[in-house]
Amino acid sequence: MRIMLRTLFLVLVAAGAGTLASAAAHAAGDADANPAVEKLHALFESEWQRGLKENPVGASYLGDRTYNDRLPDVSMEAIQASHEADKAALQKLESIDRSALPGDEQLNYDLFQWQLEDQIEGFKFHGYLMPLNQRGGIQTFDETQQSIRLATEKDYRDWVARLQAFGTYMDQTIALMKQGIAEGMVMPKVVMQRIPDQIARQVVDEPQDSPFYKPFAERPEGIGEEAWSDIHDQGVAAIRDVVLPAYKRFQTFFDKTYLPACRDTVGAWDLPNGREYYQYLARHFTTTDMTPEEIHKVGLEEVKRIHAQMEEIIKEVGFDGSFQDFLHYLRTDPKFYYKDPQELFDAYKVKAKTVDPHLVDLFGHLPRTPYGVKPIPDATAPDTTTAYYMQPAADGSRAGYYYVNLYKPETRPKYEMDVLTTHEAVPGHHLQIALAMELKDLPKFRRFGGETAFVEGWALYSESLCEKVGLCQDPYTRFGQLTYDMWRAVRLVVDTGMHYMKWSRQDAIDYFKKNAAKTDQDIVNEIDRYIAWPGQALAYKIGQLRIMALKAKAKKELGGDFDIKAFHDTVLGNGAVPLKVLDRIVNDWIAEQKAKESS
Repeated sequence: MRIMLRTLFLVLVAAGAGTLASAAAHAAGDADANPAVEKLHALFESEWQRGLKENPVGASYLGDRTYNDRLPDVSMEAIQASHEADKAALQKLESIDRSALPGDEQLNYDLFQWQLEDQIEGFKFHGYLMPLNQRGGIQTFDETQQSIRLATEKDYRDWVARLQAFGTYMDQTIALMKQGIAEGMVMPKVVMQRIPDQIARQVVDEPQDSPFYKPFAERPEGIGEEAWSDIHDQGVAAIRDVVLPAYKRFQTFFDKTYLPACRDTVGAWDLPNGREYYQYLARHFTTTDMTPEEIHKVGLEEVKRIHAQMEEIIKEVGFDGSFQDFLHYLRTDPKFYYKDPQELFDAYKVKAKTVDPHLVDLFGHLPRTPYGVKPIPDATAPDTTTAYYMQPAADGSRAGYYYVNLYKPETRPKYEMDVLTTHEAVPGHHLQIALAMELKDLPKFRRFGGETAFVEGWALYSESLCEKVGLCQDPYTRFGQLTYDMWRAVRLVVDTGMHYMKWSRQDAIDYFKKNAAKTDQDIVNEIDRYIAWPGQALAYKIGQLRIMALKAKAKKELGGDFDIKAFHDTVLGNGAVPLKVLDRIVNDWIAEQKAKESS
């Protein structure tokens, strides 16, 4: 079962065993007084533990080290068994009398049911047969080292055990991809052509030249020389005898078998049951019943609206030329770019710290967990997006991190840095995700998971707060904010265009370039991201629009009694819920505020 990890790898998206048990007991509350509640929380806990066991690397990311010496079992048998276990869990859930639960537990029930049913429905499309893309997968597994705890002797011995098991993990991955070829569930060739270089970085002659050797390069404090010598030698042997041969097998398979079998088309429509699959993905990622056609229409309307706002700023700066001339000016004038990666990195850090003092004006509750800024690893930087966020471990062993892309700084516009920071760090991803992880009264599947439409919708909504948190203070950075809003509107058009309406990759690139001031490098990487991850790009704008609509409704109905802090705390106070549930939460809050006014 993957419920507890729904957002972990999205936002690149827990607690130690003791903390987990404590949280479960706290979340259960008065379970002893209500057998239905007790049964419900017992199911939550057993399914959570199953999720940790089935996703041992994800568990390590979250801070639970119970399975630190294991890799996932991605055999067909294990995947089918997990699906059967999901169906069994749904049956157990439905055996619980929902009417016997108090209101907050009914919400827990409904959310758990929604996630199980969604996951069970999605299984039939066999998306698991495409286990990697240009943004990550087994070819970049060494990056796991950056996000798990390697401190004690046991941590290192567990990591060695994972390296020793890597050959099986690789062979299971290859078997999945072979089955994908047999079923026609293969990735588009245009994005898979980026993978050979990533694999080639892993295929080296000497273990010491492997990215996997990095943890063994120096003896950490707290581990004695004799123990470290043994760990080092075992690590080197595992890299030499298991990891490197596995990547050589993978290189041969990928170059000679998989890549030639990949699709020349880019849209999900060309997969088996592709149009139905994309309809499901649209529902899954937006948590709505919107069709691809409806989403496409919303995208076109948003592009038109944002374009008009962009034209106003072009007038404000006194630019003499067309809209396309202005975009060309932004893409090409050296004053909008740094030349040095370190200068770019330092500027990002200043942006991040500029925001912090302003947060108390907008939020009543702020997370205790800190975050930092890191460069995206060199190995994946050329093939990935401008930035991303990785959530913290709730046991305090790892902070949250805002990762920024320093590859080719001359293609990273200064005017985008303000809005990007509000999205990926605060008040965007870090604030929302860290707060959710600290909601001790919620079941763990809600604290550490959640819906993409909420997570990304909130982050995009946060961009509208850019001026209020001390950034976006000049016309160009405000144009950068509109560029990012336009970027997400364009996503609705090009994602549905490619995956449902049979647009070509070039059609999507041309539409993007026509409407947004993103650089060519970013536009191509973005389009290739949508190709590799159908439907996910829909979540941002759909989620943002729902939060904005709820805010407008609250302002209208509450008038002068509207409190922005209370609104934000209400939106964030229940974790990352489906948008229909968010509607209910905010509408209940509005009714409560109106009742207070009249009393």
